[in-house]
Amino acid sequence: QVQLVESGGGTVQPGGSLRLSCSASGSIFSISAMGWYRQAPGKQRELVAGIGSFGATNYLDSVKGRFFISRDYAKNTMYLQMNSLKPEDTAVYYCNLDIQKVVGASSSSYWGKGTLVTVSS
Repeated sequence: QVQLVESGGGTVQPGGSLRLSCSASGSIFSISAMGWYRQAPGKQRELVAGIGSFGATNYLDSVKGRFFISRDYAKNTMYLQMNSLKPEDTAVYYCNLDIQKVVGASSSSYWGKGTLVTVSS
């Protein structure tokens, strides 16, 4: 079994910062792609930031320069540093990891349960 635990969500004023974490545990051989998605009320889920096996990153245009994704390979943990937060960043944020459970097996996609980020004055 694989478990994903997200933390770091909460309520912050516009211009504030939050740091999200997503830790994976259980039967894990390797983790390739990792990403943060978000879903605002009435909207589709969208990719906010992604990081590949070798550290290459990509970002949603609206968060470039404000959000920064990183990973700790030893801890199987991914982070999302969110700065200069705006009300339009309000959403439930989900982590997604491509995990290979045993050597030679194909990777499967796993989702966290989500953490709510609210940006409001």
